[in-house]
Amino acid sequence: MIQHGRIARGLAALLPCLIAAPLPALGEGAGDLPSVVITATRIAEDSRDLPVSVDRIDAPTIRSGQLQVNLSESLMTVPGVSAQSRQNYAQDLQLSVRGFGARSSFGVRGVRLYSDGIPGTMPDGQGQFSQFDLGSADHIEVLRGPFSALYGNSSGGVIAIFTEDAKPGFSVGGTAEYGTFNTQRYAVKTSGDGGLVNYVVDASHFQTDGYRVHSDAERNLFNAKARANLSDTSKLTVVANAVQTPFVQDPLGLTRAQLAANPTQAGVNAVAYNTRKSVAQEQVGAVYENHFSAADDLIASVYTGHRATTQFQAIPRATQLAAPLYPGGVIDLDRAYFGADLHMTDQRSLGGTPLLLVAGVNYDDLAEARKGYLNFIGSELGVQGALRRDEANHVYDFDQYLQAQWDPAARWRIVAGVRNSVVDVASHGHLAVLDAASSEVRYSAVNPVAGVTFRATDAVNVYGSYGKGFETPTLNDLAYRSVDGSLPGLNLGLKPAHSDNYEAGIKAGNAHVRANLAVFYIKTVDELAVLQNSGGRTVNQNIGETTRRGLELETDAKWAGGFSARFAYTYIKAVVAQPYFTCVAAPCNPLTNPAGPPPANYLPVAAGNFLPAVAKNTVYLGLTWNYSPLSFSTTLETQRRGKIYADDRNTDAAAGYWVANWRAGFEQQSKHWRFSEFARIDNLANRAYVGSVIVNETNTRFFEPAPGRTAYVMFNAALRN
Repeated sequence: MIQHGRIARGLAALLPCLIAAPLPALGEGAGDLPSVVITATRIAEDSRDLPVSVDRIDAPTIRSGQLQVNLSESLMTVPGVSAQSRQNYAQDLQLSVRGFGARSSFGVRGVRLYSDGIPGTMPDGQGQFSQFDLGSADHIEVLRGPFSALYGNSSGGVIAIFTEDAKPGFSVGGTAEYGTFNTQRYAVKTSGDGGLVNYVVDASHFQTDGYRVHSDAERNLFNAKARANLSDTSKLTVVANAVQTPFVQDPLGLTRAQLAANPTQAGVNAVAYNTRKSVAQEQVGAVYENHFSAADDLIASVYTGHRATTQFQAIPRATQLAAPLYPGGVIDLDRAYFGADLHMTDQRSLGGTPLLLVAGVNYDDLAEARKGYLNFIGSELGVQGALRRDEANHVYDFDQYLQAQWDPAARWRIVAGVRNSVVDVASHGHLAVLDAASSEVRYSAVNPVAGVTFRATDAVNVYGSYGKGFETPTLNDLAYRSVDGSLPGLNLGLKPAHSDNYEAGIKAGNAHVRANLAVFYIKTVDELAVLQNSGGRTVNQNIGETTRRGLELETDAKWAGGFSARFAYTYIKAVVAQPYFTCVAAPCNPLTNPAGPPPANYLPVAAGNFLPAVAKNTVYLGLTWNYSPLSFSTTLETQRRGKIYADDRNTDAAAGYWVANWRAGFEQQSKHWRFSEFARIDNLANRAYVGSVIVNETNTRFFEPAPGRTAYVMFNAALRN
């Protein structure tokens, strides 16, 4: 077992070796690795000089030989990030960063999401990335650790996607993909740059019959970006996107016995109640940038959008009839949101040394109409029945932030910041018999961060950082006080989680090899955990203390002959530090006297238990060969994920696995045309394994199996003038 102290001592022992021995070039003719320029600190900088863990995933990794459907395709190469496809498009990816977000039963929490500077995370901390368009992406940035606090209500990190800029001239192209399970994707993209206006428009359609019974899915996606130069010093960028999933079946989770008998089957009552989810979202935003002088810039952004979600669950008819206040088996959410951010940057000199200041203010607003219906009419199942829940919820945040970057000497850089956050949640029920009472709660926090980088040699930088994190319950976390509806209304007794986040690391490399090593320790109090999860409904509770100790190592290399490699390793020990109780059978109302003896249906979660859905070890290794004379490329990659527990009590777990994937393709290019053809095979060895788990599912339907060997072909053609 690796302890935090041993990691720190190992890092200290490794440091002199790295400083004394700069990394060598890897042979004549080896290509140079591109510089990693990121904007995670709100200005474009070389990531090596910053005291943060941050990765940039460029367009070739996102698109070459990839389906361009799920973020997990690209994020699997990033240490500290777990992005597991559920093989269930009615549910989002199981996305977590350093263990934050792993427990989420709906959407993404604990991680901030952005698309072209427009938030994909609502003011309550709930995020969606269904509008992320990989087909037109230029790059993705992934920020982990303390400095994510500068973006507000999150503890784990920040994931931001950026749409490409058009090249000069005009281009139009199309993509067609086909593969296992009748998986199909078709896309059309056009772009142009006539000098004053630069634009990219991309539209795609995806459909699949799915690996499991009752897992058909369909998704239509649109993304557009246009940038106009208003003057020599100012520009305006407008972004718009829309996503529609009109019919997505939900196969639900499986028990261990069902998994062993037939992993492709649907879960209990999935077919009988036709479990499914539909989503329709439209969003538009604008970013104005003005370069006032050589030292001062202003950036202002505004956005607005609408998202409607309807989900049919498999809650039995008898269960709903037995509880007069049961909120039903159909969830209907209608959300309207808007927001704005304004910040200025100022570059000046302090005692003859460079100083950069960023100051800003941010406001986000979300209005939600939440309704619940029975999922039956008489004996007809899987249809929208009588109204059982009707409430209006409103959330806003109002934040102010300040950050500074100072290089007091040639070898030193200091970065610090602070963010003041206020999140207000209000709710009013419209059904007098159930939940007419109004209620409101306000969360607030001041979160400082600071870090320092020491440029030990031309090839080696050493850094350390500290920050406080703040994570409020989302509306979905607050949605239920009890799964049977006996306690109607929002669970406003929940408190925000607060974390102390420490990190130290080394960044080393030259033109041909780059390596980053980071160690971290995170202590969180009042973290949210599941009290009960049943029938698609989750009742949450605050628990005392959790800790996360870990290590991240990543290496990129380019050799002569067109060879390159990427290696990423994550070790994380995420455990409960203080014991608590969880409910294993109804009724599961929050404990009114946590200090007293619990009811018989509450069982203890011991200190030292591992947090569910967080693997202790993960490994990624990819080897790529590019053969320029034929414009041919091929990549062989393997991924290892350790065992993940399915519940807080660690009573069951999904076993660890190794999988290997392969892809290869050709490109042809003339003066006006470009063609590409790729093929890929996933899970080459046809291994049987569980891809993700439904955390704390009360009926032990934890498991979401992954498919065996799958194959896909992809074709692209583009015309440019």
